[in-house]
Amino acid sequence: MAARIDPSWWTSGKWEGRPIREFLEQRDVAAVFRFLHARGVSYGTIAALVGVSANRAAEIAKGTRQVTAYEVLERIALGLGIPRAAMGLGREKDLAAGTGGSLATRHEMASDQPASLQAEEEAAARAVPALARLRAELDEALSSSSVSPRHLELVEESASEHMRIYPSAPPSVMLSRLATECSEIQVLSRRRQPAAVQARLSGAAALLATMCADALMRLGDAGEARLWYRTAIHAADDSADTRLRVLVRAQAAMLPYYFGDPQQTVAMADAALAITTAASPSGALAAAGRARALARLGAAEQARAAIEQAHRMFDQAGDDDSDAAFRFPAKRLMFYLSGAMTWLGDTKEAYRVQDEALRLYGPAPTVPIDPALIMLDRALCLVHDLRFADAAAAAREAIANLPDLQRTEIILTKAVQVISTIPRHAHTREVTELTEYVRSCRERSRTLAAGTAALET
Repeated sequence: MAARIDPSWWTSGKWEGRPIREFLEQRDVAAVFRFLHARGVSYGTIAALVGVSANRAAEIAKGTRQVTAYEVLERIALGLGIPRAAMGLGREKDLAAGTGGSLATRHEMASDQPASLQAEEEAAARAVPALARLRAELDEALSSSSVSPRHLELVEESASEHMRIYPSAPPSVMLSRLATECSEIQVLSRRRQPAAVQARLSGAAALLATMCADALMRLGDAGEARLWYRTAIHAADDSADTRLRVLVRAQAAMLPYYFGDPQQTVAMADAALAITTAASPSGALAAAGRARALARLGAAEQARAAIEQAHRMFDQAGDDDSDAAFRFPAKRLMFYLSGAMTWLGDTKEAYRVQDEALRLYGPAPTVPIDPALIMLDRALCLVHDLRFADAAAAAREAIANLPDLQRTEIILTKAVQVISTIPRHAHTREVTELTEYVRSCRERSRTLAAGTAALET
């Protein structure tokens, strides 16, 4: 059973040999969290009470993340049952009603003291909350005009950390973590910020929103993913970072390829490539995504020209091997070219590209979804070569090799695509088994989703 927070701790408790109220007055949230944790309150419980992730609560306790936003401090006071006045958040009446003792009680205790001393103490009692309120308002005014350099660095470091773990984590899990980060940037962005600070906040917001959109796309929620991509594009434009503007549009172009009209993918990739003529990994991504969509549309000549463009741009600016989100190493280029060659019907070249891509991803890939999609491309190639049973078996294996939470709608929809391309008269036992397996995976996915909150409130 989770430990309960005793309200008396805030008045009588001690931490590191000092009264806890001193840490409250200094708004030392790190000390407050460690104080609670030492009394058996888990960081998960603290996080739930104050509305942050468990990881964030632990980071705050370690001092690697600071809390300065007035709204967050208020949320912490409310969630942990700390008298607002103890943290300089309340008014005089709050202090009078707090557990630390009322003004009336203090007056009674001092009734046997000389009148002059009693008057001085009463004046001091009135001055303390007024001074605390003044300090709180000053803090709020300062924080509303700017974010501290360290705070800004922590926001960016957190976004980078999410980009590192995103490709290997289930999308439903990542959405929960990303929501907390987006909420913090939302609070900071609502305040007036210097242009340079706002640009960096917008850059971090663009990356987080793009990960949210991509996760929603993997889960098959195309409508919500489209809205998040729109938000990501808006944030990227606000950042004035040219490469980021290209990246977000290139990533957004993938949504209609999987859940919509590939012609929109071509248009969005063109928009990404039109932003700058400078070669970049994001530009190579846009070109590769454009080639794949053109091939799916049957525009063979244009698709082959786009493949050459993607090769050329990658040779000029491709990323080194990396599994972080939004990087474009050689294995991801091969992944996109697998799709292009598959739709062109050039199965010999497609098999070669797929073998090279799978070799680069390795036998135990950190990014499980890409190899699965490559294997589903291979299944489509096998259908083209009239090897229907092999195609169904390859598609089933691609799904089975994924963890439960990675068997998302983007995978299952492509498996259905494999089934739909196999003529009805050629529906072998393997095809029937694949059809049933996809159905059971969808049911399993709905069961898992019902038991897992996608976004934290």
